[in-house]
Amino acid sequence: MSSLPKIAWIGLGIMGSPMSENLIKAGYDVTGYTLEADKLQRLAAAGGTAATSIAQAVREADVIITMVPASPQVEAIAYGP
Repeated sequence: MSSLPKIAWIGLGIMGSPMSENLIKAGYDVTGYTLEADKLQRLAAAGGTAATSIAQAVREADVIITMVPASPQVEAIAYGP
């Protein structure tokens, strides 16, 4: 069992994908969510876990990282279903 925190990564775009993959390479358990299926496949191929919803991604996380474009998306993540 790893003593590293479990990470939920929301937003796997041009910045989020490589950053989350670097955490995976460093030994972190990363579960990610994004709206684009190909980015979820990329995360899984790198050794991460692709979630089907934000709620699933954050369920067991110790740390939550969001990498989304602007305030409306942050608000949707924080206050949405």
